Amino acid sequence: MNHRFDTSLSLKGIFSGEDRKVTIIFLVGTILIVTWRYFGTTSFYLNALVPTFPFLKADSFCSSLYLFGTAFILFGIAPIAVIRFVFHEPLRQYGLQIGDWKFGIASVLAMAPVMLLLTYPVANDPAYIAEYPINRAAGASSSAFLLHAFCYGFYYIGYEILMRGFIQFGIRDAIGDWYAILVQTAISCLFHIGKPTGEIYSAILGGLVWGIVAFRSRSLLYVLIVHWILGVSMDFFICFGR
Repeated sequence: MNHRFDTSLSLKGIFSGEDRKVTIIFLVGTILIVTWRYFGTTSFYLNALVPTFPFLKADSFCSSLYLFGTAFILFGIAPIAVIRFVFHEPLRQYGLQIGDWKFGIASVLAMAPVMLLLTYPVANDPAYIAEYPINRAAGASSSAFLLHAFCYGFYYIGYEILMRGFIQFGIRDAIGDWYAILVQTAISCLFHIGKPTGEIYSAILGGLVWGIVAFRSRSLLYVLIVHWILGVSMDFFICFGR
């Protein structure tokens, strides 16, 4: 057993052959998530950047834009760069395509009402009210909320590209579809630690269901739409439905 461990675990081995791609995906994914957690949040913007750069506005809208923007760049643009310039693979291989649009649209139509039914009850939950919306100015007016909803979409684009695109689609050939979904589910669930309890457990179910839909439709688009509807509808009910 020791001989097996010593000969299989080497930098040369994990960065060559079939192991190279999976190694890069896990390492890059981990670095991106940790970097965002420490340097891409509203708290970092308000506590570190605003005092350093006085021209930055210390308000909820600007801090949320920073969070959405860093998520889009780190979770979306960075993985795309790795796919194109390190793996030299087409983006459609990672779900960045229309895919099976008939199945995808049917999935959206089936899941969207469920998202609305799930988010409406939490509008009065103190744990969710304390957490959302990320942009506290979203409820100031209908136009402010529409702008918030649009900008929020960039966060979800980045999230889906990283979790269900870069990671799940990226490791499927190495470990199989079902294990790829399970790995993505575990990572996306751990990503939600610190959120309300209900959201943590919902992330497990969401990871499984949305992972299946992404593979079945061969696209991230339909899961992205449903995930965005979930987040925006919860913010809407908290802001206007109570």
